[in-house]
Amino acid sequence: MAQRAEVTSEVGTTPAAVKALWYTRCPIPTVSSLAIDHGWLDEEFAPDGIEIASLRASEEQRIRESHFDHTQSDSFRQGGNIPPIWTRSRGGDVRLIGLSWVDEYQAIIARPESGIRTIRDLRGRRLALPRRVNDQIDFWRAMCLRGYLSALALEGMDERDAELVDLPMVERYLGADSASHRGTLWSGGHRARRQQVEAFALIHGNVDAMYSAGAAGAWLADFLGATTVVDVGRHPDHTVRTNNQTPTALTASGELVRNHPDLVARYVKRLNDAARWAATHRSEVALIVAKDVGAPAEWVDAAHASDFHCRMEVNLAEESIAAIERQKDFLLRWGFIKADFDLQAWIAWEPLRGAGLA
Repeated sequence: MAQRAEVTSEVGTTPAAVKALWYTRCPIPTVSSLAIDHGWLDEEFAPDGIEIASLRASEEQRIRESHFDHTQSDSFRQGGNIPPIWTRSRGGDVRLIGLSWVDEYQAIIARPESGIRTIRDLRGRRLALPRRVNDQIDFWRAMCLRGYLSALALEGMDERDAELVDLPMVERYLGADSASHRGTLWSGGHRARRQQVEAFALIHGNVDAMYSAGAAGAWLADFLGATTVVDVGRHPDHTVRTNNQTPTALTASGELVRNHPDLVARYVKRLNDAARWAATHRSEVALIVAKDVGAPAEWVDAAHASDFHCRMEVNLAEESIAAIERQKDFLLRWGFIKADFDLQAWIAWEPLRGAGLA
């Protein structure tokens, strides 16, 4: 039976005053990006004397790594769901306070000369499976694997029907870029090299197909002149579309949720204020997202539905919670996490309720 992660906390202590709230977001469509870009979080907390700062404002790798392990106190994270699930499975003091579901391009692509046109053509073929050798949690490997398995299952196949080609990559997810108050943790170079090892393997004929996602994935497929074998991101069944970035997770430091629920509720409310603004400002949203993901705005359009800007609110919809449960089970089955945990106990409903949103 799988172990269950436990979280311990101190009791009987007086909560310390919050002097700074830290944030981080993945290079994908998030309301955090919109609120950050407009300075709405700074505006909300400036009267309290609370500074709002990106993890990139620190040059310490340990603090920047909190994007994955959530060790920085008084912090929020919005992005892929795999790192916070991994952190919670290890007993990390982090709470899930919201989810957002913006469907995206999630495709298996192949070179035209490979002859691969359909999912059935993947039988017996070599699929690129990158492996980051210097990172705590290899979320991208998990993401690629889940994409392959979801696609193969549509034709009654599984991992035994194709060859998963292990591709080691030495470069870490996070670089050592200069400090920035609002900047993302990913420089343009890092984002451009995200799938370098898979793309080179595809070009050199060492693999027959690869998985890619998001605006950067749509751009890469076009750059390579690749054939889109299947885009599971457009499948009508949301269980097929579930992956690291669908849904995205909004998490917060457990101590912050316990000791300062008012601050967390205000933070969440401002994010959903940004979501309401987004619903009537599609072109502006596309430009902000494009800046964060490191791709031209036209690739944001190519990677997401025309109404993606209307779907950015933070909530705890039943369908999204069920998707996180499936994701947790997938990660446990494939060894990306070692311990199970109670998902319902991980969720903190108080911030949404405190913001009048649940």
